[in-house]
Amino acid sequence: MWTSKTISFTLFITTILLASCNASAKAKTQPLFPAILIFGDSTVDTGNNNYPSQTIFRAKHVPYGIDLPNHSPNGRFSNGKIFSDIIATKLNIKQFVPPFLQPNLTDQEIVTGVCFASAGAGYDDQTSLTTQAIRVSEQPNMFKSYIARLKSIVGDKKAMKIINNALVVVSAGPNDFILNYYEVPSWRRMYPSISDYQDFVLNRLNNFVKELYSLGCRKILVGGLPPMGCLPIQMTAQFRNVLRFCLEQENRDSVLYNQKLQKLLPQTQASLTGSKILYSDVYDPMMEMLQNPSKYGFKETTRGCCGTGFLETSFMCNAYSSMCQNRSEFLFFDSIHPSEATYNYIGNVLDTKIRGWLKA
Repeated sequence: MWTSKTISFTLFITTILLASCNASAKAKTQPLFPAILIFGDSTVDTGNNNYPSQTIFRAKHVPYGIDLPNHSPNGRFSNGKIFSDIIATKLNIKQFVPPFLQPNLTDQEIVTGVCFASAGAGYDDQTSLTTQAIRVSEQPNMFKSYIARLKSIVGDKKAMKIINNALVVVSAGPNDFILNYYEVPSWRRMYPSISDYQDFVLNRLNNFVKELYSLGCRKILVGGLPPMGCLPIQMTAQFRNVLRFCLEQENRDSVLYNQKLQKLLPQTQASLTGSKILYSDVYDPMMEMLQNPSKYGFKETTRGCCGTGFLETSFMCNAYSSMCQNRSEFLFFDSIHPSEATYNYIGNVLDTKIRGWLKA
């Protein structure tokens, strides 16, 4: 027989258990950062290039965005979510990161972070001049406008607290080589050794990180280079490459650059009091998928899903292009940019690394 004391005790235990479950669920959905702020190129551009009239590279047309919830292109260079959205989702910040230049951004979108990246941009201003992208060196000016808007919403003190604790993602570099150094003879005459040009680019990157720090950023994730020699468009550039193999010299260039970057970032962090700077390795996850495609569900790694997959990107990948049947089986969506499936795997790897970084 149940006594009043037994019932009271049972209710007490039930209440404690429910509270514990609620706390656990809340912890799992709690954002790991108050906001996400993104700078760089097309690997993270969520649509800024839709707005300036001069930009050459755009993805505001089908088949880009075909696997997004509304199946509508919005400026992301893939079939679905790109790295910006995937990492923001995994860290419980938001599902999609809006471009800062998008008109009518809500206050909530501003508070939880935006993207300043521009497709075709590079650390070298010459790269962005060639592509008419918003230069990486110009993106802090957009950030300053963002800070002013954020302060008008939450006040100066809270705004700086959000920025101090936001995850800042910096992803650029490939365009400096693919669209610039490898393609422009005058640049190679100025920097006969690619190592010298890498040092120039890394110096620009270092100054960029320091500028972000001066504006309040403290937790910064900096991306390295992918295996550039395995990008379909680079394989196509070697006309005799009928077997579609990776260009080993360009991959070695990526490895050397990444080694230098990994050595540089701890030095930069040591010089910026209170900063935490993490190297984002995209080379190894990409090589893992390239070398073991079936393990990740891929059947095609040497061409993109759009058109022939050899050259098509941006305006060349369009409504008239043929399309692969199963996009999740392609490592690349167009001749340069990964598919959503690829971004998902890279996001999983970096999500684990970021969580470990936070505990360190």
